[in-house]
Amino acid sequence: MTSTAALDIRKFIDDRPVGRYQLLVATMCGLIVFVDGFDAQAMGFVAPALTAALQISRGVLGSVISSGLVGMMIGALVSGPLADRIGRKPVLIVSALTFGVGSLLTATAQSVESLMAWRALTGLGMGGAMPNAIALTSEYMPRRRRAGAVTMMICGFSLGAAVGGLVAASLIPRFGWPSVFVVGGVIPIVIACVAAWALPESIRFLVVRGGADARARDYLSRIAPGEAVAGPLSPGHDEHVSSGAFVVSELFTNGRAVATILIWVIYFMNLLNLYFLNSWLPTIISDAGIRVETAIRLTSLFQIGGIAGAVVLGRLLDRTFSFWILAGCYAWAAAFVYAIGHAGASVTMLGLTIACAGVGIIGGQNASHALSSEFYPTHIRSTGVGWALGIGRIGSIVGPIVGGWLLAQNTPMRDVFWAAVIPAIMATIAAAVIATHRRQTV
Repeated sequence: MTSTAALDIRKFIDDRPVGRYQLLVATMCGLIVFVDGFDAQAMGFVAPALTAALQISRGVLGSVISSGLVGMMIGALVSGPLADRIGRKPVLIVSALTFGVGSLLTATAQSVESLMAWRALTGLGMGGAMPNAIALTSEYMPRRRRAGAVTMMICGFSLGAAVGGLVAASLIPRFGWPSVFVVGGVIPIVIACVAAWALPESIRFLVVRGGADARARDYLSRIAPGEAVAGPLSPGHDEHVSSGAFVVSELFTNGRAVATILIWVIYFMNLLNLYFLNSWLPTIISDAGIRVETAIRLTSLFQIGGIAGAVVLGRLLDRTFSFWILAGCYAWAAAFVYAIGHAGASVTMLGLTIACAGVGIIGGQNASHALSSEFYPTHIRSTGVGWALGIGRIGSIVGPIVGGWLLAQNTPMRDVFWAAVIPAIMATIAAAVIATHRRQTV
Protein backbone atom coordinates (compact mmCIF):
# COMPACT_ATOMS: atom_id res chain seq x y z
CA MET A 1 0.00 0.00 0.00
CA THR A 2 1.37 3.42 -0.95
CA SER A 3 1.38 6.37 1.38
CA THR A 4 -1.45 8.00 -0.60
CA ALA A 5 -3.74 4.96 -0.83
CA ALA A 6 -6.85 5.23 1.34
CA LEU A 7 -7.21 2.58 4.01
CA ASP A 8 -10.72 1.10 3.87
CA ILE A 9 -11.72 0.79 7.54
CA ARG A 10 -14.57 -1.63 6.88
CA LYS A 11 -12.26 -3.95 4.94
CA PHE A 12 -9.51 -3.56 7.57
CA ILE A 13 -11.87 -4.80 10.30
CA ASP A 14 -13.53 -7.45 8.10
CA ASP A 15 -10.18 -9.00 7.11
CA ARG A 16 -9.00 -9.56 10.69
CA PRO A 17 -10.07 -11.96 13.44
CA VAL A 18 -11.99 -10.69 16.45
CA GLY A 19 -9.41 -9.52 18.99
CA ARG A 20 -9.42 -8.62 22.64
CA TYR A 21 -10.12 -4.96 22.00
CA GLN A 22 -13.27 -5.74 20.02
CA LEU A 23 -14.39 -8.16 22.72
CA LEU A 24 -13.87 -5.36 25.25
CA VAL A 25 -16.21 -3.12 23.24
CA ALA A 26 -18.89 -5.82 23.00
CA THR A 27 -18.52 -6.67 26.70
CA MET A 28 -18.84 -3.07 27.85
CA CYS A 29 -21.91 -2.59 25.67
CA GLY A 30 -23.31 -5.89 26.96
CA LEU A 31 -22.85 -4.77 30.58
CA ILE A 32 -24.77 -1.55 29.90
CA VAL A 33 -27.54 -3.54 28.22
CA PHE A 34 -27.50 -6.00 31.17
CA VAL A 35 -28.29 -3.28 33.71
CA ASP A 36 -30.75 -1.82 31.19
CA GLY A 37 -32.62 -5.14 31.34
CA PHE A 38 -32.43 -5.16 35.15
CA ASP A 39 -33.92 -1.67 35.42
CA ALA A 40 -36.52 -2.30 32.70
CA GLN A 41 -38.02 -5.21 34.66
CA ALA A 42 -37.47 -3.76 38.15
CA MET A 43 -40.98 -2.32 38.49
CA GLY A 44 -42.50 -5.72 37.85
CA PHE A 45 -40.33 -7.29 40.56
CA VAL A 46 -41.25 -4.73 43.22
CA ALA A 47 -44.94 -4.36 42.26
CA PRO A 48 -46.47 -6.40 45.14
CA ALA A 49 -44.32 -4.72 47.82
CA LEU A 50 -44.69 -1.28 46.24
CA THR A 51 -48.48 -1.38 46.00
CA ALA A 52 -48.70 -2.43 49.65
CA ALA A 53 -46.19 0.16 50.91
CA LEU A 54 -47.66 3.15 49.05
CA GLN A 55 -51.24 1.83 49.08
CA ILE A 56 -51.81 2.22 45.35
CA SER A 57 -54.00 0.11 43.10
CA ARG A 58 -52.83 -2.10 40.27
CA GLY A 59 -54.50 0.22 37.79
CA VAL A 60 -52.48 3.18 39.06
CA LEU A 61 -49.33 1.07 39.02
CA GLY A 62 -50.03 0.40 35.35
CA SER A 63 -49.75 4.13 34.71
CA VAL A 64 -46.38 4.16 36.49
CA ILE A 65 -45.13 1.29 34.32
CA SER A 66 -46.41 3.03 31.19
CA SER A 67 -44.52 6.22 32.09
CA GLY A 68 -41.28 4.25 31.95
CA LEU A 69 -42.19 2.79 28.55
CA VAL A 70 -43.05 6.25 27.19
CA GLY A 71 -39.67 7.48 28.43
CA MET A 72 -37.97 4.57 26.63
CA MET A 73 -39.78 5.47 23.42
CA ILE A 74 -38.70 9.12 23.58
CA GLY A 75 -35.15 8.15 24.55
CA ALA A 76 -34.82 5.84 21.54
CA LEU A 77 -36.22 8.43 19.11
CA VAL A 78 -34.00 11.25 20.37
CA SER A 79 -30.75 9.42 21.08
CA GLY A 80 -30.30 7.94 17.61
CA PRO A 81 -30.13 11.23 15.67
CA LEU A 82 -28.09 12.78 18.50
CA ALA A 83 -25.53 9.96 18.39
CA ASP A 84 -25.24 10.28 14.62
CA ARG A 85 -24.32 13.94 15.22
CA ILE A 86 -21.99 13.80 18.24
CA GLY A 87 -20.96 10.14 18.53
CA ARG A 88 -22.08 6.78 19.98
CA LYS A 89 -19.86 6.89 23.06
CA PRO A 90 -21.03 10.13 24.74
CA VAL A 91 -24.71 9.33 24.16
CA LEU A 92 -24.28 5.77 25.45
CA ILE A 93 -22.49 6.92 28.61
CA VAL A 94 -24.96 9.74 29.33
CA SER A 95 -27.83 7.28 28.78
CA ALA A 96 -26.39 4.86 31.34
CA LEU A 97 -25.84 7.69 33.82
CA THR A 98 -29.40 8.90 33.24
CA PHE A 99 -31.11 5.61 33.96
CA GLY A 100 -28.79 5.05 36.92
CA VAL A 101 -29.73 8.40 38.45
CA GLY A 102 -33.39 7.84 37.58
CA SER A 103 -33.34 4.51 39.39
CA LEU A 104 -31.77 6.04 42.50
CA LEU A 105 -34.41 8.77 42.50
CA THR A 106 -37.14 6.14 42.12
CA ALA A 107 -35.96 4.65 45.43
CA THR A 108 -36.84 7.97 47.12
CA ALA A 109 -40.38 8.20 45.70
CA GLN A 110 -43.20 8.67 48.18
CA SER A 111 -46.07 9.34 45.78
CA VAL A 112 -47.48 8.16 42.46
CA GLU A 113 -46.52 11.46 40.81
CA SER A 114 -42.87 11.17 41.83
CA LEU A 115 -42.81 7.50 40.80
CA MET A 116 -44.07 8.40 37.34
CA ALA A 117 -41.59 11.26 36.96
CA TRP A 118 -38.57 9.20 38.00
CA ARG A 119 -39.60 6.17 35.95
CA ALA A 120 -39.99 8.41 32.90
CA LEU A 121 -36.46 9.75 33.49
CA THR A 122 -35.16 6.20 33.89
CA GLY A 123 -36.90 5.22 30.67
CA LEU A 124 -35.24 8.07 28.77
CA GLY A 125 -31.84 6.64 29.65
CA MET A 126 -32.81 3.04 28.92
CA GLY A 127 -34.27 3.99 25.55
CA GLY A 128 -31.10 5.83 24.60
CA ALA A 129 -28.68 3.08 25.63
CA MET A 130 -29.91 0.19 23.47
CA PRO A 131 -29.58 1.61 19.91
CA ASN A 132 -26.10 2.98 20.59
CA ALA A 133 -24.85 -0.24 22.19
CA ILE A 134 -26.08 -2.04 19.06
CA ALA A 135 -24.47 0.46 16.67
CA LEU A 136 -21.11 0.51 18.47
CA THR A 137 -20.87 -3.28 18.74
CA SER A 138 -21.81 -3.67 15.08
CA GLU A 139 -19.18 -1.19 13.90
CA TYR A 140 -16.32 -2.92 15.72
CA MET A 141 -17.04 -6.44 14.47
CA PRO A 142 -16.01 -8.06 11.17
CA ARG A 143 -18.94 -8.82 8.92
CA ARG A 144 -18.64 -12.59 9.30
CA ARG A 145 -19.14 -12.27 13.09
CA ARG A 146 -21.24 -9.10 13.26
CA ALA A 147 -24.73 -10.56 13.56
CA GLY A 148 -23.67 -13.13 16.13
CA ALA A 149 -21.87 -10.52 18.19
CA VAL A 150 -24.85 -8.15 18.20
CA THR A 151 -27.37 -10.85 19.11
CA MET A 152 -25.14 -12.17 21.90
CA MET A 153 -24.58 -8.68 23.25
CA ILE A 154 -28.33 -8.04 23.32
CA CYS A 155 -28.81 -11.24 25.32
CA GLY A 156 -27.46 -9.16 28.20
CA PHE A 157 -30.90 -7.54 28.39
CA SER A 158 -32.66 -10.88 29.00
CA LEU A 159 -29.96 -11.95 31.45
CA GLY A 160 -30.33 -8.68 33.33
CA ALA A 161 -34.08 -9.18 33.57
CA ALA A 162 -33.64 -12.75 34.84
CA VAL A 163 -30.94 -11.86 37.37
CA GLY A 164 -33.05 -8.92 38.52
CA GLY A 165 -35.75 -11.30 39.70
CA LEU A 166 -33.28 -13.26 41.83
CA VAL A 167 -31.78 -10.07 43.28
CA ALA A 168 -35.21 -8.61 44.05
CA ALA A 169 -36.33 -11.81 45.77
CA SER A 170 -33.31 -11.57 48.11
CA LEU A 171 -33.35 -7.83 48.75
CA ILE A 172 -37.02 -6.95 49.23
CA PRO A 173 -37.69 -9.10 52.35
CA ARG A 174 -34.59 -7.65 54.06
CA PHE A 175 -34.35 -4.06 52.88
CA GLY A 176 -37.67 -3.23 51.22
CA TRP A 177 -38.61 -2.33 47.66
CA PRO A 178 -36.33 0.78 47.37
CA SER A 179 -33.24 -1.44 47.67
CA VAL A 180 -33.88 -2.90 44.20
CA PHE A 181 -33.72 0.57 42.66
CA VAL A 182 -30.62 1.47 44.67
CA VAL A 183 -28.81 -1.53 43.18
CA GLY A 184 -30.28 -0.72 39.76
CA GLY A 185 -28.93 2.82 40.09
CA VAL A 186 -25.45 2.32 41.52
CA ILE A 187 -24.34 -0.39 39.06
CA PRO A 188 -25.00 1.53 35.79
CA ILE A 189 -23.32 4.64 37.20
CA VAL A 190 -20.20 2.60 38.02
CA ILE A 191 -20.26 0.94 34.59
CA ALA A 192 -20.71 4.33 32.89
CA CYS A 193 -17.66 5.70 34.70
CA VAL A 194 -15.57 2.72 33.58
CA ALA A 195 -16.92 3.01 30.03
CA ALA A 196 -15.98 6.70 29.90
CA TRP A 197 -12.36 5.59 30.31
CA ALA A 198 -12.30 2.22 28.51
CA LEU A 199 -14.89 2.44 25.71
CA PRO A 200 -13.78 3.86 22.32
CA GLU A 201 -15.80 5.84 19.81
CA SER A 202 -16.91 4.24 16.55
CA ILE A 203 -13.97 4.35 14.14
CA ARG A 204 -16.13 4.72 11.05
CA PHE A 205 -18.14 7.49 12.73
CA LEU A 206 -14.90 9.41 13.42
CA VAL A 207 -13.83 9.12 9.79
CA VAL A 208 -17.26 9.95 8.36
CA ARG A 209 -17.46 13.04 10.60
CA GLY A 210 -13.86 14.00 9.80
CA GLY A 211 -11.14 15.71 11.81
CA ALA A 212 -10.33 12.78 14.10
CA ASP A 213 -8.01 10.57 12.06
CA ALA A 214 -5.46 10.36 14.89
CA ARG A 215 -8.04 8.82 17.25
CA ALA A 216 -9.25 6.50 14.49
CA ARG A 217 -5.69 5.26 13.80
CA ASP A 218 -5.15 4.68 17.52
CA TYR A 219 -8.25 2.48 17.72
CA LEU A 220 -7.26 0.58 14.55
CA SER A 221 -3.82 -0.11 16.03
CA ARG A 222 -5.49 -1.60 19.09
CA ILE A 223 -7.56 -3.90 16.90
CA ALA A 224 -4.43 -5.05 15.06
CA PRO A 225 -1.41 -4.52 17.37
CA GLY A 226 1.88 -4.28 15.54
CA GLU A 227 0.38 -3.42 12.15
CA ALA A 228 1.15 -0.09 10.52
CA VAL A 229 -1.88 2.15 9.97
CA ALA A 230 -0.75 4.74 7.42
CA GLY A 231 -2.25 6.90 4.72
CA PRO A 232 -5.66 8.56 4.53
CA LEU A 233 -8.64 6.70 6.00
CA SER A 234 -11.88 5.76 4.27
CA PRO A 235 -15.00 4.46 6.10
CA GLY A 236 -15.77 2.03 3.27
CA HIS A 237 -16.88 1.99 -0.34
CA ASP A 238 -20.58 2.35 0.54
CA GLU A 239 -20.20 5.12 3.13
CA HIS A 240 -20.43 8.84 2.68
CA VAL A 241 -20.63 11.98 4.74
CA SER A 242 -24.12 13.05 5.76
CA SER A 243 -25.75 15.54 3.46
CA GLY A 244 -26.51 17.78 6.42
CA ALA A 245 -30.27 17.32 6.04
CA PHE A 246 -32.54 16.40 8.93
CA VAL A 247 -30.97 13.06 9.76
CA VAL A 248 -34.27 11.15 10.20
CA SER A 249 -35.25 12.09 6.64
CA GLU A 250 -32.18 10.22 5.40
CA LEU A 251 -33.82 6.95 6.50
CA PHE A 252 -36.07 7.45 3.47
CA THR A 253 -33.43 8.35 0.86
CA ASN A 254 -31.41 6.20 -1.56
CA GLY A 255 -34.13 3.58 -1.89
CA ARG A 256 -34.49 2.98 1.85
CA ALA A 257 -38.05 4.30 2.32
CA VAL A 258 -40.04 1.08 1.87
CA ALA A 259 -37.60 -1.01 3.88
CA THR A 260 -37.53 1.57 6.70
CA ILE A 261 -41.34 1.50 7.01
CA LEU A 262 -41.34 -2.30 6.99
CA ILE A 263 -38.60 -2.44 9.64
CA TRP A 264 -40.80 -0.21 11.80
CA VAL A 265 -43.71 -2.59 11.23
CA ILE A 266 -41.52 -5.49 12.33
CA TYR A 267 -40.40 -3.74 15.52
CA PHE A 268 -43.91 -2.51 16.38
CA MET A 269 -45.57 -5.89 15.91
CA ASN A 270 -42.93 -7.98 17.61
CA LEU A 271 -42.50 -5.71 20.64
CA LEU A 272 -46.30 -5.59 20.98
CA ASN A 273 -46.28 -9.40 21.18
CA LEU A 274 -43.24 -9.54 23.46
CA TYR A 275 -44.67 -7.17 26.07
CA PHE A 276 -48.14 -8.67 25.79
CA LEU A 277 -46.77 -12.12 26.64
CA ASN A 278 -44.33 -10.83 29.29
CA SER A 279 -47.15 -8.98 31.02
CA TRP A 280 -49.96 -11.52 30.92
CA LEU A 281 -48.57 -15.05 30.51
CA PRO A 282 -48.48 -15.81 34.27
CA THR A 283 -52.06 -14.57 34.69
CA ILE A 284 -53.40 -16.47 31.68
CA ILE A 285 -51.66 -19.69 32.74
CA SER A 286 -52.85 -19.45 36.34
CA ASP A 287 -56.40 -18.80 35.10
CA ALA A 288 -56.12 -22.13 33.28
CA GLY A 289 -55.88 -23.86 36.68
CA ILE A 290 -52.10 -23.98 37.20
CA ARG A 291 -50.53 -22.79 40.45
CA VAL A 292 -49.13 -19.25 40.36
CA GLU A 293 -45.62 -20.43 41.30
CA THR A 294 -45.63 -22.90 38.42
CA ALA A 295 -47.02 -20.25 36.05
CA ILE A 296 -44.13 -17.92 36.90
CA ARG A 297 -41.57 -20.68 36.32
CA LEU A 298 -43.19 -21.55 32.98
CA THR A 299 -43.08 -17.89 31.95
CA SER A 300 -39.34 -17.77 32.68
CA LEU A 301 -38.90 -20.32 29.87
CA PHE A 302 -39.94 -17.55 27.48
CA GLN A 303 -36.72 -15.66 28.30
CA ILE A 304 -34.59 -18.82 28.23
CA GLY A 305 -35.97 -19.72 24.81
CA GLY A 306 -35.20 -16.20 23.66
CA ILE A 307 -31.54 -16.47 24.64
CA ALA A 308 -31.25 -19.82 22.86
CA GLY A 309 -32.94 -18.35 19.79
CA ALA A 310 -30.57 -15.37 19.76
CA VAL A 311 -27.52 -17.66 19.78
CA VAL A 312 -28.83 -19.82 16.92
CA LEU A 313 -30.07 -16.90 14.83
CA GLY A 314 -26.81 -15.02 15.29
CA ARG A 315 -24.89 -17.97 13.87
CA LEU A 316 -27.33 -18.28 10.95
CA LEU A 317 -27.10 -14.58 10.13
CA ASP A 318 -23.31 -14.71 10.23
CA ARG A 319 -23.51 -17.32 7.46
CA THR A 320 -26.46 -15.94 5.47
CA PHE A 321 -27.29 -12.31 6.17
CA SER A 322 -30.89 -12.18 4.96
CA PHE A 323 -34.30 -10.94 6.05
CA TRP A 324 -35.61 -14.36 4.98
CA ILE A 325 -34.18 -15.76 8.21
CA LEU A 326 -36.15 -13.18 10.15
CA ALA A 327 -39.33 -14.02 8.22
CA GLY A 328 -38.87 -17.71 9.04
CA CYS A 329 -38.25 -16.83 12.68
CA TYR A 330 -41.51 -14.91 13.03
CA ALA A 331 -43.44 -17.64 11.20
CA TRP A 332 -42.04 -20.05 13.82
CA ALA A 333 -43.21 -17.63 16.53
CA ALA A 334 -46.73 -17.47 15.08
CA ALA A 335 -46.99 -21.28 15.06
CA PHE A 336 -45.92 -21.68 18.68
CA VAL A 337 -47.95 -18.73 20.00
CA TYR A 338 -50.95 -20.49 18.46
CA ALA A 339 -49.82 -23.75 20.09
CA ILE A 340 -49.69 -22.14 23.58
CA GLY A 341 -53.42 -21.46 23.29
CA HIS A 342 -54.07 -25.15 22.61
CA ALA A 343 -51.78 -26.54 25.32
CA GLY A 344 -54.54 -26.38 27.93
CA ALA A 345 -53.39 -27.12 31.47
CA SER A 346 -50.55 -29.45 30.45
CA VAL A 347 -47.42 -28.16 32.17
CA THR A 348 -45.20 -30.08 29.76
CA MET A 349 -46.88 -28.73 26.63
CA LEU A 350 -47.01 -25.21 28.03
CA GLY A 351 -43.31 -25.31 28.88
CA LEU A 352 -42.39 -26.55 25.39
CA THR A 353 -44.59 -24.12 23.48
CA ILE A 354 -43.64 -21.10 25.62
CA ALA A 355 -39.92 -21.79 25.23
CA CYS A 356 -40.31 -22.21 21.46
CA ALA A 357 -42.34 -18.99 21.24
CA GLY A 358 -39.49 -17.25 23.07
CA VAL A 359 -37.05 -18.55 20.43
CA GLY A 360 -39.10 -16.81 17.74
CA ILE A 361 -40.18 -13.61 19.50
CA ILE A 362 -37.23 -12.67 21.72
CA GLY A 363 -34.67 -14.33 19.46
CA GLY A 364 -36.28 -12.63 16.48
CA GLN A 365 -36.10 -9.24 18.20
CA ASN A 366 -32.36 -9.68 18.73
CA ALA A 367 -31.97 -10.72 15.10
CA SER A 368 -33.90 -7.61 14.04
CA HIS A 369 -31.32 -5.47 15.84
CA ALA A 370 -28.49 -7.19 13.96
CA LEU A 371 -30.19 -6.80 10.59
CA SER A 372 -31.28 -3.19 11.04
CA SER A 373 -27.89 -2.07 12.37
CA GLU A 374 -26.20 -3.46 9.27
CA PHE A 375 -28.91 -2.23 6.91
CA TYR A 376 -28.20 1.46 7.61
CA PRO A 377 -24.85 3.12 6.77
CA THR A 378 -22.64 4.60 9.49
CA HIS A 379 -23.85 8.19 9.35
CA ILE A 380 -27.48 7.20 10.11
CA ARG A 381 -27.01 3.85 11.88
CA SER A 382 -27.94 4.99 15.39
CA THR A 383 -30.87 6.94 13.98
CA GLY A 384 -32.12 3.92 12.03
CA VAL A 385 -31.94 1.56 14.99
CA GLY A 386 -33.14 4.20 17.45
CA TRP A 387 -36.23 5.11 15.46
CA ALA A 388 -37.07 1.45 14.84
CA LEU A 389 -36.87 0.87 18.60
CA GLY A 390 -38.84 4.06 19.29
CA ILE A 391 -41.68 2.97 17.00
CA GLY A 392 -41.42 -0.50 18.53
CA ARG A 393 -41.85 1.00 22.00
CA ILE A 394 -45.30 2.18 20.95
CA GLY A 395 -46.08 -1.49 20.38
CA SER A 396 -44.69 -2.34 23.81
CA ILE A 397 -47.18 0.12 25.32
CA VAL A 398 -50.09 -1.15 23.22
CA GLY A 399 -49.42 -4.85 23.89
CA PRO A 400 -50.18 -4.93 27.65
CA ILE A 401 -53.23 -2.69 27.11
CA VAL A 402 -54.66 -5.02 24.45
CA GLY A 403 -53.96 -8.02 26.67
CA GLY A 404 -55.70 -6.41 29.62
CA TRP A 405 -58.74 -5.58 27.49
CA LEU A 406 -58.97 -9.16 26.18
CA LEU A 407 -58.78 -10.60 29.68
CA ALA A 408 -61.33 -8.10 30.97
CA GLN A 409 -63.74 -9.45 28.34
CA ASN A 410 -63.22 -13.00 29.72
CA THR A 411 -61.85 -14.01 26.33
CA PRO A 412 -61.12 -17.77 26.16
CA MET A 413 -57.44 -18.74 26.32
CA ARG A 414 -57.41 -20.02 22.73
CA ASP A 415 -58.85 -16.78 21.39
CA VAL A 416 -56.35 -14.68 23.36
CA PHE A 417 -53.47 -16.48 21.67
CA TRP A 418 -55.23 -16.37 18.30
CA ALA A 419 -55.10 -12.59 18.69
CA ALA A 420 -51.38 -12.79 19.55
CA VAL A 421 -50.73 -14.75 16.33
CA ILE A 422 -51.78 -11.76 14.19
CA PRO A 423 -48.79 -9.49 15.03
CA ALA A 424 -46.38 -12.38 14.43
CA ILE A 425 -47.89 -13.01 11.00
CA MET A 426 -47.68 -9.32 10.11
CA ALA A 427 -44.00 -9.22 11.16
CA THR A 428 -43.41 -12.33 9.02
CA ILE A 429 -44.96 -10.67 5.97
CA ALA A 430 -43.00 -7.44 6.48
CA ALA A 431 -39.67 -9.32 6.72
CA ALA A 432 -40.52 -11.42 3.67
CA VAL A 433 -41.37 -8.31 1.61
CA ILE A 434 -38.01 -6.73 2.50
CA ALA A 435 -36.21 -9.96 1.57
CA THR A 436 -38.09 -10.28 -1.72
CA HIS A 437 -38.16 -6.74 -3.04
CA ARG A 438 -34.96 -5.16 -1.80
CA ARG A 439 -31.54 -5.99 -3.15
CA GLN A 440 -29.21 -7.00 -0.31
CA THR A 441 -26.17 -4.72 -0.49
CA VAL A 442 -24.52 -5.53 2.86
